[in-house]
Amino acid sequence: MIDENGYRSNVGIVLANPAGQVLWARRVGGRNAWQFPQGGVDPGETPEQAMYRELHEEIGLGADSVQVLSQTAEWLYYELPEHMRRNNSTPGFVGQKQKWFLLEMLGDDAAVAVDQSPKPEFDQWCWVSYYYPISQIIDFKRDVYRRALLQLAAHLPVPS
Repeated sequence: MIDENGYRSNVGIVLANPAGQVLWARRVGGRNAWQFPQGGVDPGETPEQAMYRELHEEIGLGADSVQVLSQTAEWLYYELPEHMRRNNSTPGFVGQKQKWFLLEMLGDDAAVAVDQSPKPEFDQWCWVSYYYPISQIIDFKRDVYRRALLQLAAHLPVPS
């Protein structure tokens, strides 16, 4: 769904383990491009419903495998570079608006399955320190990652 300003509704997922590390995944065919799981909000779907669908599609986890700790208060926007935009939509597609969710993984690491869907998005994953992704994500997403992680940080699991 693209809104009247050209932004596609999307959800981002920050999945944390009990140690406060976050799941970082490598895109299939992305020349070593790593990111958080994310995906579009389908028509008639709430951002939370989209988050659970994407969680299952991209990393194989169901709602019973996680606890929602927090979400961003508002949509966070980023624009795609001109060469990456789709020009076949009205209004023109300029980027994404994202609702971000912080989840705590309740089960074992073995439950993560990035290869379960017919068209996997990721081929590898690992746990990284909470702020590590900000320095690693592609530059046009960096500000959204920074804002999302800063908003969600207060709800991060505290290692026992």
